[in-house]
Amino acid sequence: MTRLIQRRDIVDYQSYEDKRDEQREHIFGVKSDRRVHLGENLTFLFENRETLTYQIQEIMRAEKIVRESAIIDEINTYNAMLGDEGQLGCALLIEIPDAADRKPKLTAWLGLEASLYMRLTDGSQVYATYDPMQVGTDRISAVQYLTFTCPSPPVSIGCDFPALLAEVELTEIQQVALAADLSS
Repeated sequence: MTRLIQRRDIVDYQSYEDKRDEQREHIFGVKSDRRVHLGENLTFLFENRETLTYQIQEIMRAEKIVRESAIIDEINTYNAMLGDEGQLGCALLIEIPDAADRKPKLTAWLGLEASLYMRLTDGSQVYATYDPMQVGTDRISAVQYLTFTCPSPPVSIGCDFPALLAEVELTEIQQVALAADLSS
């Protein structure tokens, strides 16, 4: 099976609707295995072919997309989030519950995106790559799309940004899920 989502993987939104409840239940489990909390403010949502196919189907359903060119655009957009072979792609959610704190913290945390790393089974540490277009000159965006290049599977994820120093060991379930994604 190819790592990237293919056009043949996507069904029309009406056919998807027939299997949606079953699909959602399955995907919520898949996503749960790939959700990693780091400290109070950072949540990493690792994606794979299956989770992103689901997201495309949900967008097509919500927006009633039928035009072939629009479907291909969605596939291409989401495939970019998968990264290349040997990479793990994720969305980083920077969660700041108090609205009054949000802008000051996002300003103070500028540079955070370059401080996120994974520790691998071989003992090495790899830093995330990110799209510089997601980072302003005055503050970081609350949602970041990151890629980690992993020559071996990850065992922990961490941050060495001074205000958010933390490292968390991945659970066995998370390690198995991410290792499977790397080998797909």
